[in-house]
Amino acid sequence: MCTYDVDVVKVKVLDGYRLYVQFADGKAGELDIAKLVPFVGVFASLKDKEFFNAVTVNSDIGTICWANGADLAPSYLYENLV
Repeated sequence: MCTYDVDVVKVKVLDGYRLYVQFADGKAGELDIAKLVPFVGVFASLKDKEFFNAVTVNSDIGTICWANGADLAPSYLYENLV
């Protein structure tokens, strides 16, 4: 597994559980969160589309996050862009 020192700078909600994510180095693409994480534990709340759609970029940690504290490592997102 590679690691990247690249922060997420933009996120946009698409249909379903898909997000458009852009990184500081300019790389961008789509992620299907439903395929990346099981909706259990801290991610269970993401099943609620209204909650899921409230995703934000936390510039302090350089990744996407939700109000309940759920987040995903930017390197994991970077590796899984489509």
